[in-house]
Amino acid sequence: MIRTHQQPLPHGITLSCRTAGERGHPLLVFLHGFPEGAFVWDGLLAHFARLGYRCVAPNLRGFEASSAPTDPKAYRAKHLVQDIAALVEAEGGHLAALVAHDWGGAVAWGLANQRPALMDKLVIVNSPHAGTFLRELQHSPEQQAASAYMNFLIRPDAEALLAEDDYRRLWAFFTNMFADRGDFAWLTDAVKAQYRAVWQHGLTGGCNYYRASPLRPPRPEDPAAAAVTLPREMLTVTVPTLVVWGLDDIALPPSLIDGLDGYVQDLTVVRVPGATHWIVHEQPDRVAQEISGFLLQNK
Repeated sequence: MIRTHQQPLPHGITLSCRTAGERGHPLLVFLHGFPEGAFVWDGLLAHFARLGYRCVAPNLRGFEASSAPTDPKAYRAKHLVQDIAALVEAEGGHLAALVAHDWGGAVAWGLANQRPALMDKLVIVNSPHAGTFLRELQHSPEQQAASAYMNFLIRPDAEALLAEDDYRRLWAFFTNMFADRGDFAWLTDAVKAQYRAVWQHGLTGGCNYYRASPLRPPRPEDPAAAAVTLPREMLTVTVPTLVVWGLDDIALPPSLIDGLDGYVQDLTVVRVPGATHWIVHEQPDRVAQEISGFLLQNK
């Protein structure tokens, strides 16, 4: 059974959370991406609660009923990482694993780098590491083209355009922009209603993630990623890490996995043919299986 609650954090942010399992059990935290919400993890929350875990999926700041500051600067990486670190502290202070997808993965990579003692393991699902993403944005015309949507999402009218015609452009994120070869049987009327319930809280927070980050394709008027240099100490991850990657993700292609072992000390990569960026929806049993096996390693 999925429960919901509002979790206030010491620095003034409140996260709307979905949970399963009992407090005091080994903790799993699940982080969603854009344009999603915490509900996308419900099946995995229930699955791992049955296995004896405490499972928590927050709506990230700016999403659903979580706090949504209007200033894009409030969505810089240090603030997003602070939110999840504080949430972990509120849930007992230590993670059996942090599981994350898309923008949630960006936050998770940062937390694993800055606060490795908070977690035993890290699981990333189709979310690029900043080191390989920056490399591709700077040097790969293919990645620059695939990520061009980011420059749409920083427009001042982006949220208004996304809301038009019953969110027509947002539905295209699922069916065109990230997954033109996907099977969209999962995108049922019931799932669409869950997405609308998230989006009706507002889209500015989600767009602000893109406005706050320089990791975007460069343009003549905006150097974006071309002007970024990241020190290596901000990129290394010592936590044992599982990366699950749907190979048919067209916005985040598998070239982003290349060279990842140069940043992640203890890395396991699972490549999933026939799965897109939305693998959590498409193949939840496969995702659960891979996470379960990883959690049992070295026990």
